[in-house]
Amino acid sequence: MKKLMLFMVATAVSSLAFSQKMQDKDIPGVVKTSLKKRYPAASSVKWDKEDGNYEASFEMNKHDGSALLDTKGNIIETEEEIAVAKLPSAVAPYVKAHYAGKKIEEASIITDAQGVVTYEAEIKGMDLLFNSKGEFLKEVKKDKESKEDEKD
Repeated sequence: MKKLMLFMVATAVSSLAFSQKMQDKDIPGVVKTSLKKRYPAASSVKWDKEDGNYEASFEMNKHDGSALLDTKGNIIETEEEIAVAKLPSAVAPYVKAHYAGKKIEEASIITDAQGVVTYEAEIKGMDLLFNSKGEFLKEVKKDKESKEDEKD
């Protein structure tokens, strides 16, 4: 995959430093079954263990996605790549005004277990998070490990 999406960006950026790559055979069956049920078309699945949960990064319909699942297979959060044009209309003007000369390279929609939607606009070296109305929430600088993961 050209880019592995980051999870838990909105909740715990520091947890990324403790992410561990895992083999498919080491993932509990209930977790794999839950992912397959939610994303039957997912391919090229790669697993990480993150704060006791399982993160699946995958490709689906020529787009990247990921899901964070607990040990019982409950989905905690999902992230799906979207076209930049599908970001809320307030995002592009905000980026233009506050990050002059920067271009939105990729975009994602993040949905937590309660259905709360957050949008991510990726610009060089950082992710910008916005609520469902397109209001700016925060910026998250990417660490070296995250940048290297995108090359995979």
